[in-house]
Amino acid sequence: MSSKSDGEMSKGIPNLAKKPFDKASFVLRFTLLSMLVLTIFSFISFDYKDIRVFAAIGEAINNLVAMFSKAQFTNFTFQDALLAVLVTICLALLTTVFGAVIALFFGLLAARNLSSPLLSSLIKGGVAFIRAVPTVLWVLIFAVPAGLGSVAAVIGMTFHSIGYLIKAYSESFEELDKGMIEALRSSGAGWWHIVFQAVIPSSKSYLMSWTFMRFEINCGAAVAMGAAAGAGGVGFDMFMASSFYLDMREVGAITWLILLFALVMETSATHLKNKLK
Repeated sequence: MSSKSDGEMSKGIPNLAKKPFDKASFVLRFTLLSMLVLTIFSFISFDYKDIRVFAAIGEAINNLVAMFSKAQFTNFTFQDALLAVLVTICLALLTTVFGAVIALFFGLLAARNLSSPLLSSLIKGGVAFIRAVPTVLWVLIFAVPAGLGSVAAVIGMTFHSIGYLIKAYSESFEELDKGMIEALRSSGAGWWHIVFQAVIPSSKSYLMSWTFMRFEINCGAAVAMGAAAGAGGVGFDMFMASSFYLDMREVGAITWLILLFALVMETSATHLKNKLK
């Protein structure tokens, strides 16, 4: 009796025996070893010119220590930095809202269970191209007609947000129960009835999660655009403190302020998602 039960139990246990050394294992190990050798060789043979690598690493560590342990505002006041952070957050919020509203409609059209296969493939192909181009490049592209500043940053970040959220929303819609959608169709419900009575209510938690994730990405992008595209906000202040004033202590103070706001936003997003569930 026990031997039979032991045999039945052993059938359900996966075989953890060591796999034989085959061609795939050889290729994998050879590739990893080659990458390791090339990495070491590149560090040895790289032309550093007059740069002292170890001294530079020590200076970088000293700058990090000064940033986070001696953080203080010298060229800007705390009120100025706080206002700049609010401008950056508003920039990220604006682009996220624009992107989410537009992406919601196109996400419905991109979902294979709600749209035709041809239209779904066309939309997904287009947004794949949009996502392949970095956000900063879209901002620079739109800076040609709009000029460097907040307008080009909003358009470029919104454009990239649309491509990101269409993919996320459409995949969330495609994971819905097909039986529920077919039942509504068989009962005579139209496309809009299916969307507002079944699709949106069933996937609202996923939509909220993806939207908040994109908002966090846009916050980081807004900081970068403030320095790279002249969009203003805390990114421009950080650029001035690090490149113009060369004050690492002020960079650290701005960084601490950004981290504080990021913590508040993450806590708020978690609370809101739990409330929706």
